[in-house]
Amino acid sequence: MNNTRELWEKNTIMRPTWTLEELRRAKEGHTVSVVIPTLNEQQRIGTVIDSIHPHVGSLIDEIIVVDSHSTDDTARVAEAAGATVFQLDAILPDIPVCIGKGESLWRGMMASRGDIVMFMDGDLKNPDSMFVPNTIAPLLLNPDIDLVKGFYRRPLKDSPSGGGRVTELVGRPLLASFCPEASFLVQPLGGEYAIRRKIAERLPFASGYGVEIGLVMDIVRWWGAERICQVNLGVRQHRNRPLSDLGQMAREVSDTVLRRANVTPADAPLVQFDSLGDADGSYSHYILKESEAEVFDRPPLVTIPEYRQLWSEVEVEKERH
Repeated sequence: MNNTRELWEKNTIMRPTWTLEELRRAKEGHTVSVVIPTLNEQQRIGTVIDSIHPHVGSLIDEIIVVDSHSTDDTARVAEAAGATVFQLDAILPDIPVCIGKGESLWRGMMASRGDIVMFMDGDLKNPDSMFVPNTIAPLLLNPDIDLVKGFYRRPLKDSPSGGGRVTELVGRPLLASFCPEASFLVQPLGGEYAIRRKIAERLPFASGYGVEIGLVMDIVRWWGAERICQVNLGVRQHRNRPLSDLGQMAREVSDTVLRRANVTPADAPLVQFDSLGDADGSYSHYILKESEAEVFDRPPLVTIPEYRQLWSEVEVEKERH
């Protein structure tokens, strides 16, 4: 039975009331990592890290930036702001790299040490300093929650809530068809969310933009939608992509959903068209473009020997202390 309204009312935190001091007390016994994927984000990565920095040493133990070999100064700016920066292929170097958001998050899980991991996009515009505390809070306060999704209003140009086009046109309809239990989530594709390592390490990570919806669907399948909650983070602004870029994103999201519904998508390129019109609009030239979609799942980290070895060493070190 679809209990969307019940989950919306029970597992949605519209106005957080906890205090930072309450969260610091609740953090005892936990370690928290923030993982940020980047590709040419020198303009904004510094302010993203600055929004987290007041909580380092109290709520946050480390900030990890996984950079996909940016051609600008992203890595230098991130390091100067206080993050630990890894290039994508320096993590699990024996496994060939596939450039993609999910790939960065999967390798970021490997590089991080927290038993709670928050993922955060690197292109946010002046994020509020409570983004991170409010997202990790339910994991600190409620042992029955395994995934916390941040949600927010997403302005687009002159529209106060016109962002999230792929969410509304692709993500939400597909969830209604294939995973209605998750329909209560406002931002199922949103990039700000926190997850327990013991859950994340057991799940595959879609290599591209389907990573978020894939994690949601897998948690619903294996543990139930009641293990997911969402927190209102207010307003989120980021770099809005052109429609042609969103087509590729939508393809990756769609293929991820279909695979989890046991449907095998065709291995065919995405076809898009650019139109070059005359000034009066009477005639246009169309250019056909094809782009391949490298959409696949990275295996659960617990199946990776290097990960198992690392975490056996971490557990031994904990016992010594």
